[in-house]
Amino acid sequence: MDWTAVKVVTSSEAVEAVSYILTSEGAAGVQIDDAKDFAKLKPGRYGKYGEIIDPQTIPHRKDGAAVTGYFPQNIFVPELVSTIKEKVAKLRDYQLDPGAGLVISEAVNNEKWATVWQKYYHPLRVTNQLTIVPQWENYEPHSANEKLIVLDPGMAFGTGTHPTTRLMLEALEIVVRGGESMIDVGTGSGVLSIAAKKLGVGQVAAYDIDEVAVRSAKKNIELNPAAADIKIGVNSLLDGIHTQVELIVANILAEIIVPLVPQAFENLKPGGHFLVSGIIKDKAELVESELKKYHFIVDQKLRMKDWYGMIAHKPKEGEE
Repeated sequence: MDWTAVKVVTSSEAVEAVSYILTSEGAAGVQIDDAKDFAKLKPGRYGKYGEIIDPQTIPHRKDGAAVTGYFPQNIFVPELVSTIKEKVAKLRDYQLDPGAGLVISEAVNNEKWATVWQKYYHPLRVTNQLTIVPQWENYEPHSANEKLIVLDPGMAFGTGTHPTTRLMLEALEIVVRGGESMIDVGTGSGVLSIAAKKLGVGQVAAYDIDEVAVRSAKKNIELNPAAADIKIGVNSLLDGIHTQVELIVANILAEIIVPLVPQAFENLKPGGHFLVSGIIKDKAELVESELKKYHFIVDQKLRMKDWYGMIAHKPKEGEE
């Protein structure tokens, strides 16, 4: 099958939002090339055969970001380009800088798509315990407590490199004690669910509104045997879900977190934690206010660049 690639030249802070725009318009996967992903990388074993390479010698953008969506043959992309341009431009209404906002489309064959990812993804230690490893890399842990999350970035719905995902991975490390039940809302690549299992969470249910994302998550779960029992399916937020768990995670845009808050409160056990990310700086106050409105207690706010994550919990009886 041949594909059409639509590249959006944008800013680092708008990567998550642009990815959402492309997938909502029918992209089967997205490729993210973000200059900030290379900014703090130090020389390490990034070579194909484990050789030490300076990340700055790996081809990458020097500033800003480009998000490329891949559309199947049955979608007539020329009709979508103007719509994508308009949606990217409207990000300013949400205090997100779309950068150049340039939208470019080109035909790409399946063979090229299958190999293009490997230029951009290499093993990356994202938290104290968690390292993201592309499936084609042979990587050995450097310490006893290092846990590997093997991913296929070919369908990149959140591969751990973006600040919003890294904030959630850090939040999981802070909160997880072992044996918890968890729901992952908007699972994308499944990275948070897989990380939770690696950290010791018990039962995990993961949902996404996008069937392509669900297929991507299933493939990534298969690459991580410890995560094999994750339940995954298509669902919009927590609509129709009425079960109480000890942990709910959601790495989605602030505007989508807001309607999720009361659903999360209903589905959490007293004392249970609600972890959220995907919150741009100017929306942090909105999300925090909504959490407090529904009686959540905000325990901790995490920040990376212009992005925020929050750890909140549902009060136990008698707790204010």
